[in-house]
Amino acid sequence: MPFPTSFSSGLIPRTISKALRSYYNPTSIAPCTTTYLCAAVPLSYKISPRQNKGPPLTSPSHSLPSAAAARRRRFLSTMAANKEYALLCLENPLLVGNEDLLKKYNLKANDAILASPEHLPLYDELLNNYDAKLIAGGAAQNTARGAQYVLPPNSVVYLGGVGNDKYADILREAVKQVGLRVEYRVDPKEPTGKCGVIITGHNRSLCTDLAAANHYDLDHLKSPKIWELVKNAQFYYVGGYHFTVCPPAIQALGEEAAANDKTFIVNISAPFIAEFFKEPLDASSKYWDYVICNESEAAAYAKSHSLPVAETDVPAIAKALANLPKANTKKPRVAVITQGTLPTVVAIQGQDEVKQYPVHAIDASKINDTNGAGDAFAGGFVAGLVQGKSLEEAVDMGQWLARLSIQELGPS
Repeated sequence: MPFPTSFSSGLIPRTISKALRSYYNPTSIAPCTTTYLCAAVPLSYKISPRQNKGPPLTSPSHSLPSAAAARRRRFLSTMAANKEYALLCLENPLLVGNEDLLKKYNLKANDAILASPEHLPLYDELLNNYDAKLIAGGAAQNTARGAQYVLPPNSVVYLGGVGNDKYADILREAVKQVGLRVEYRVDPKEPTGKCGVIITGHNRSLCTDLAAANHYDLDHLKSPKIWELVKNAQFYYVGGYHFTVCPPAIQALGEEAAANDKTFIVNISAPFIAEFFKEPLDASSKYWDYVICNESEAAAYAKSHSLPVAETDVPAIAKALANLPKANTKKPRVAVITQGTLPTVVAIQGQDEVKQYPVHAIDASKINDTNGAGDAFAGGFVAGLVQGKSLEEAVDMGQWLARLSIQELGPS
């Protein structure tokens, strides 16, 4: 079967200390005037995790009073936020570049494809002959970088597959500058995955060569060094594109989370994941503590799973996702569906009410690029969970980081 996919590009570097200081008043953020740079700016101001002096409570259940559950969540998450590499992310790392080469490589102005042999010279040409901007990309790596922007140093580690080549070196340097630890599986034969982004006006043409990212395996995850990181982490985040690569690795993380009452978060990432990779997606669903998607992905899930609701009924789909069977019954599942400028929809397992959180308004003139906004939302949201924020606060942090992202010029 052809691999029908669309890849988000990387969170681009930005000076965000001012924006972080104005977090509680997002509408006060001034329009972004920073030019699109390839060097990342380290975080100079961080949101401190909540402190909770109370003792840990006993094992949670759905029947715990909300105040007690909140106290326990804040206590355990504060411990996680103060622990090195509390968040572990898994997916497909890509190196992203951009320049105007549409005609030469027979590419459409607003499209996303997998590279064929005729496209493979594109990446060297971007690096050698053009002023290409290079970014550490891949949807979950974007999310990992976004979370690390917010969290204290040494909070996030990311796993994926790369080649033994100059592109992997560029990728490592890019993530190093933003403080993200990566533990890549290095493939001796396949090159590092790359995504060329060719920009014409506001159009983005993405040409992706998965290469080594498509060869990640369970042996890497279960190797002593990496599995120690897995055992140490309290939160696992998996991007949906990895369902096309190594479902056994996803299952291993889900099983570890359920057995040890850790938090397992899955982002569906693209409609085709729900449509064409339904079996591995469904196999992991019992481990989901949080599931994130956008309205298109929710509609694709509803269609492929023949849910008895309209594909446009986002609250009903969120409720169906939240109430799927769950392995770890100590805590309810939370389903989060973003809708661009429409409210973020949140459903909690076992609760009839489906909440909606309006997004922060932004003048259309400030929007430069919405590509990767979902990755940024997930980064802020997951960082909030690690910090022990309430669900409402975590959603707000996700919307805040996405709002920053769409004001940037270029892939974000």
